[in-house]
Amino acid sequence: MSYRTADSLPQVTLDDVRGAQKMLTGVARVTAMEGSRHLSGLVGAPVHFKCENLQRTGSFKLRGAYVRIAGLLPEERAAGVVAASAGNHAQGVALASSLLGVRSTVFMPTGAPLPKIAATRHYGADVRMHGTVVDETLAAAQRYAAETGAVFIHPFDHPDIIAGQGTVGLEILEQCPEVRTIVVGIGGGGLAAGIAVAVKALRPDVRIVGVQAAGAAAYPPSLAAGRPVSVENPATMADGIKVGRPGDVPFRIIGDLVDEVRTVSENALSSALLLCLERAKLVVEPAGASPVAALLSEPEAFEGPVVAVLSGGNVDPLLMQRILRHGMAAGGRYLAVTLRLTDRPGALATLLGVLSVVDANVLDVSHVRTDPRLGLTEVEVELHLETKGPEHCAEVNSALRQAGYTIID
Repeated sequence: MSYRTADSLPQVTLDDVRGAQKMLTGVARVTAMEGSRHLSGLVGAPVHFKCENLQRTGSFKLRGAYVRIAGLLPEERAAGVVAASAGNHAQGVALASSLLGVRSTVFMPTGAPLPKIAATRHYGADVRMHGTVVDETLAAAQRYAAETGAVFIHPFDHPDIIAGQGTVGLEILEQCPEVRTIVVGIGGGGLAAGIAVAVKALRPDVRIVGVQAAGAAAYPPSLAAGRPVSVENPATMADGIKVGRPGDVPFRIIGDLVDEVRTVSENALSSALLLCLERAKLVVEPAGASPVAALLSEPEAFEGPVVAVLSGGNVDPLLMQRILRHGMAAGGRYLAVTLRLTDRPGALATLLGVLSVVDANVLDVSHVRTDPRLGLTEVEVELHLETKGPEHCAEVNSALRQAGYTIID
């Protein structure tokens, strides 16, 4: 694929993205656009989800991986390809390689979720486990490429990858021509850069907002410095955007074309994932829910119609359980209270009766009788309750106090 150069860095063009779109015909799905009544009410304008969580392999990554591998020379294809990823890029490379008849090797960190490992193998890749963090896995894949001649397929820092991801932007303009704002998560930057190239070339009036997890936000300091800088030890539940340093190629594009980069908290991410599941009936991973988190955090900041790109839906079931609990707690739908009771028959039943009257669902009860802080006839009880929201939490606490119980902070 052709590209122009400026300051020795490749620049992706609208023609590149259009060429990628033709290449992906019959390979990548044109994913659905779904409206969100709840978010539309908060924003005060129509909000739509671009559902890349329903893409083949469960994320947008197939688009860029296929375009990159399809563009290899015959001798490069013969040497095979290699990639490093904790999940989505791994699956995209594996499926793209299988479709094109190219041998693929994928290095994954030892802590990668088992469903993602199994899916990558199912798509045809030779999976090799190495390292505990993606940086170690990446180094192993690059060594393998140097030793074997296999072509290293970078997850975001290549013009073909960016052009492939940019096809999401073309689809958004076709499906929602009245769009005013596009909100998209940013890790290394390939998806946001590709969308920006396509959309700004055709609709420069559309505002593009990138979103990063606050604990892994390398773009704000990089944009301030005018060059990619690294964030040490990025930490977030959103592993799909947990990238410590922007890619050189997408950084230049994002700096030129993306209007704003925002950060969101872990609480906002888990609340967004819960909203997607409950209100939209969509399974979305934390990285894919990051645009929704931004909309929830400051809905009045976005001019509609808004399109939020749900970039992926590959979430480990065990992580999903933890995130949902976290999201419910962040939304005031869990309440933990600790009380001291007189240790006598029927005391716990009386307490549970109070909770029943206010319709609080008891999830867990823990008794402590042997703590030296307790009196001879005292017992400490810790309750974990499911509630209906912050107002219901306040109602439960008020009912307990009115019944004579002292809540221990």
